[in-house]
Amino acid sequence: MQLKHKIVALGILPLVLAIAVICALVISLNRQLGDQQAQLIEDSILASKRAELKNYVEMAQSLIAPLYADGHGDASAQQKVLEELRKLSFGLDGYFFVYDRNGRSLMHARQSDLVGKDLWNMTDPHGLPVIQALLNSAASGEGFQRYAWNKPSSGQVTDKLAYVVMLDHWGWMLGTGIYLEDVERATQQARDEVAEGIRTTMLAIAAVALVAVLFVFISGMTLNVSEHRLADKKLQRLTQRIVSLQEEERSRVSRELHDGISQVLVSIKFQFELASHVLEKGQDRGLGILREAIERLGEAIGEVRSLSHDLRSSLLDTLGLPAAIGQLAAEFEQRSGLVVSYSNDGCDCDLVDGAHVSLFRIVQEGLTNIERHAQAKSVSITLQGCEGAVRLTLVDDGIGFNVAQVEHRQAGIGLRNIRERVEHFGGRFVLTSVPGRSELDVLLPINPNPR
Repeated sequence: MQLKHKIVALGILPLVLAIAVICALVISLNRQLGDQQAQLIEDSILASKRAELKNYVEMAQSLIAPLYADGHGDASAQQKVLEELRKLSFGLDGYFFVYDRNGRSLMHARQSDLVGKDLWNMTDPHGLPVIQALLNSAASGEGFQRYAWNKPSSGQVTDKLAYVVMLDHWGWMLGTGIYLEDVERATQQARDEVAEGIRTTMLAIAAVALVAVLFVFISGMTLNVSEHRLADKKLQRLTQRIVSLQEEERSRVSRELHDGISQVLVSIKFQFELASHVLEKGQDRGLGILREAIERLGEAIGEVRSLSHDLRSSLLDTLGLPAAIGQLAAEFEQRSGLVVSYSNDGCDCDLVDGAHVSLFRIVQEGLTNIERHAQAKSVSITLQGCEGAVRLTLVDDGIGFNVAQVEHRQAGIGLRNIRERVEHFGGRFVLTSVPGRSELDVLLPINPNPR
């Protein structure tokens, strides 16, 4: 994966993760609220149904009160009570039922086939012994019992809420019930509304997330394109600088060859031709001319050696960096007339490939800048090894300069190239300057894997 894609991914993934966590929290909280809302609706409906059932049973009790309270309790009175209760109904599935203490059905207005049967051990689909639970509720005075029972109008087993009381003089249990389909519908409707709300919320969050992700993606791609263009421009400028430096170096070498070596060689050629002409005539001064030509040839060889040394110090390869810098300091002192002091601790540390050349070029460039601009009288060069690094220091007593202005110049090799050399090897470069003292301090790391 390319770096720009990684950057975009790092921008999008935390956003997607945050949105996913928010969605999970919203879903969880909405479901909790939905369950609470459904429970409140169910409790409210059940409370009204309990009051309704209690009223129905009290109404039935008041209807049979004269027959129940006359004290006879004979079979005729009991039969009349059962007949009256059988006639009572409310709604399509609202009816009364009567059981004795042993669980035998005495009256059932909608399911006459149950009358006379012992239903003590009958259970609903949930495993609840219905008649036993109803008798226990009536005996305890609680009266209300929820269970599943066959609904007469539909023939399906449905949840039902019953209210029962004991007719203690006769040992009967009287009760009625209401089927709870409407409660289930109401609670299911509440849950459906919550689910719809969750879907709507999720769609809204998804839309916002999509817009945010697209915005992050587009912003990242725009930034990548911008950075890519900026990098291309920097690369173009760097390439142009390299080409310019190559041309400058070629021009310098060309001038050195043309103005120095070439002219000396032409002069030597003329002297050899002159000596040959004089010797052909038998004149003695031909030997003197040859000697002068040989001396000039030695000068030409020196020019070639000097030019070669400028391009690449031979001591750097043979004797190492400390000796090469020492020779460079001596030649600079002889050429410029400045007082140069050079010290090193004799440590030729094992640097990474190319670092020796870079330090040599840094000294070379620093001395050139001092000669051209510093107006100094003395220069101090120090090369020493320290823990894990090599330190190079150049100090002069010149007029000083503004470091910020010099480092921000766009043209020339100068200090900018020195900084680039140091940064290439992961080193440290510090430059300070005040009138009377300018210091260039370079620190390069030692090769972690010495040969």
